Amino acid sequence: MPILFCPYCANLLILSRMETGGNRLECRTCPYEHPIDKTIFSRKNFPRKEKDDVFGGPGAWDNAQKQAVQCPASNCDGSEAAFFQVQIRSADEPMTIFYKCMTCGNRWREN
Repeated sequence: MPILFCPYCANLLILSRMETGGNRLECRTCPYEHPIDKTIFSRKNFPRKEKDDVFGGPGAWDNAQKQAVQCPASNCDGSEAAFFQVQIRSADEPMTIFYKCMTCGNRWREN
């Protein structure tokens, strides 16, 4: 499909949806509209894939180091958390620390 321009003001026509459910090409600066009979785009919802735990499953946090840190969850008074340090960015930036609260199981990270 070639790029279409407005015949009145020569601006690029933008693809949008009509109130009736069809598609149209419309100009954003003037009231020009060109209805389209074909479906150009449609929304599809894909199912989410189940992903494995980054650190190796349910037993990965058992041997992790522990540190005294306050849990950020509003309903938890936990003061100890297990943590891992992982380099997820370039080498000139600090390591990212992943925490898991020992009281409620809440997970968070700090850069």
